[in-house]
Amino acid sequence: MLKVIIFGCLSAGFYLIFYQGRVLAWVSGILKKTQTDLDLAARQRGLENRKQLLELQENHSLWFRLERLLYYSGIRQRFPAVTAEIWVAGELAAMGTLFLVAVVFGGIKAALLAVGAAMGVEAVALRFLRARNLRRVNESLMKLLDFLGNYSITASEVTGTLDQVSRYMEDPIKTALEECYLEAQVTGDTGLALLSMADKVEHPKFQELARNMEISIRYCADMTALVGSSRRSLREHLRVSQERKSMMREAVVNMSLLLIMSLAVLLTVGHMINLSFRELVWETLPGRIGLGALFIIFLCFWAQLQRVHG
Repeated sequence: MLKVIIFGCLSAGFYLIFYQGRVLAWVSGILKKTQTDLDLAARQRGLENRKQLLELQENHSLWFRLERLLYYSGIRQRFPAVTAEIWVAGELAAMGTLFLVAVVFGGIKAALLAVGAAMGVEAVALRFLRARNLRRVNESLMKLLDFLGNYSITASEVTGTLDQVSRYMEDPIKTALEECYLEAQVTGDTGLALLSMADKVEHPKFQELARNMEISIRYCADMTALVGSSRRSLREHLRVSQERKSMMREAVVNMSLLLIMSLAVLLTVGHMINLSFRELVWETLPGRIGLGALFIIFLCFWAQLQRVHG
């Protein structure tokens, strides 16, 4: 009887071992198929985006905007394998896991708050990364034009010149120039490589320079005049940008004074009618109206700051 029990346990153990192997193989197959499908979707989307670049269309899809966000934030330069599809899949997996964990420990409300807070933190982080890259490009673009001005650039060697200059640049310009050279070498289409490079860096003057180069290689052999014109245009852009920053600083100071004065008025009124600040703001109709008005004013102010930044 003991031998039968031992034999049964060994048989069950071997069955579980082989069954676990089958399960792992099945999961591995699903993951490989998913990765293949994501890569295929990314390639198809890339071909469609390049077709739109060639046709100079602006009806870009949501996937294209997300891909551009990855480039603008620097995530794609640091992790080249991260495509828009992989980013969305990772987002869904991360948010789903966070939601389930929060539901188990805190309930549905806590889960919704946790997911909302995570999305808010992610949006702020992406915004910070984009602003940092934009500031880096703003600081390095004049140096790029100075280097290009030292070369006698012709249409046949523009990408080679960009590759030589890239070693003296910093990201994200460095990676964009290198990828432009490699794409031109692989595809043989310099114009499309320049248009693609323009969409990888979030700076209006860099994009203008890349698109002007694409036009120049079709109609002009020497780009010396283009580089000089771009340098003058960039100086004017930097001057206007500095003026905008000064105006933004003044606006922030004025809005801070408005907030301080509003708080002082509310505290004074609350003291006169023997109400606390919380009761005055949340439990009276004038307090709610005033709080709503302040919220609308600061919302409009934030929208204007975003427009100026953009």
